[in-house]
Amino acid sequence: MTTPPISDIDLFADEVVLDPCPAYAELREQGSVVHLWKNDVYALTRYDAIRGALADWESFSSTSIGFNPMANEALTGTSLASDPPVHTQLRATLTENLSPRALRGLKGRIEAKADALVAELAEKGSFEAIDALARAFPLEVVADLIGFTGHVRDNMLRWGQAAMQVIGPMNQRTADSFPIAGELYSWCSQVKAADLAEGSVGRGIFDAEARGAIPPNTAGHIIHQYLGAGVDTTVAAIGNVVALFGSHPDQLGLVRKDPSLVPGAFNEVLRFWAPVHAWGRRATKDVDIDGVVIPAGAQIAILFGAGNRDPRHYENPDAFLVGRNPVDHLSFGYGPHGCAGQGLARLEAHAVIEALSRRVKRLVVGPEVRLPSNITRSIEELPVLEVIPV
Repeated sequence: MTTPPISDIDLFADEVVLDPCPAYAELREQGSVVHLWKNDVYALTRYDAIRGALADWESFSSTSIGFNPMANEALTGTSLASDPPVHTQLRATLTENLSPRALRGLKGRIEAKADALVAELAEKGSFEAIDALARAFPLEVVADLIGFTGHVRDNMLRWGQAAMQVIGPMNQRTADSFPIAGELYSWCSQVKAADLAEGSVGRGIFDAEARGAIPPNTAGHIIHQYLGAGVDTTVAAIGNVVALFGSHPDQLGLVRKDPSLVPGAFNEVLRFWAPVHAWGRRATKDVDIDGVVIPAGAQIAILFGAGNRDPRHYENPDAFLVGRNPVDHLSFGYGPHGCAGQGLARLEAHAVIEALSRRVKRLVVGPEVRLPSNITRSIEELPVLEVIPV
């Protein structure tokens, strides 16, 4: 039994969050677990170690998903930051409205929305992909689903981004985002069923609370999770779809020839660029991974993107290949905390990929602009300079 190798990489330094792949490769070479002393975390870097930890909630607790104590305290009692059996009950209500059966009714509407939006943008011939598509589309879908109206609809993007940003360590980005995340938190703690549109999923969550299916006063927590965990990550994923198909026109061509590749293409987008950079866990006891010991009480950093590029698991991991269909990628997590909203995210992204492959022969994209961000890796601006139609 030995202690893990040590690295002086700062996981949340600007240059690392902007392009983490070189740091991921270096850490993977050092071992499955590497102690990052600058962040005081034990990073899980290889595919098998990450998947194993995500499955083992008893050794790796979700009560410390954040990298600062204030965020963990604020998230106490939410499905994201609890372990079974509490987690199991809260999650059941969250996923009740996100199950394949519940989403089936939305499929046609989401596909029609995506097709109309892509058709309109393709017609223009050039557009800014992040604002016009990656943000506009999921924000509208989630707002309609939960029943958000008025000022909440207008604040969804700010609130969603801040809610992810504050999960990072107590750096300047986190400090700047706490007041904005606080606006979301305070709205969610006061929201009532009447504030949400009739017939919406949000109303349904209040109904579940009223009939005792979830503990009293938890409906707001669950709605917080839809917004806090679901918006920023989906925006990132759809931005990545446009950027990757723009830079790999041959791969878009393959999807156009064979639309059955759409689900696999989205899996490959998620594997190639994980929307979430790092996520926390707390070791509940001494844990042995590949012969090295993580001490009890240690803060863990799960590096999904490092696992997704692990050559021990994926052949030629640095190539973007839609035919690969990596159904076992790590970007949606795994185990009891696997992403509750993944069905909705898939519906949205598949609809965008289908519409693009049907209507666009080629997207000529300009350079992508990224801003440093603690947790979500997303593109801030992506100009589509020219649309070559089918």
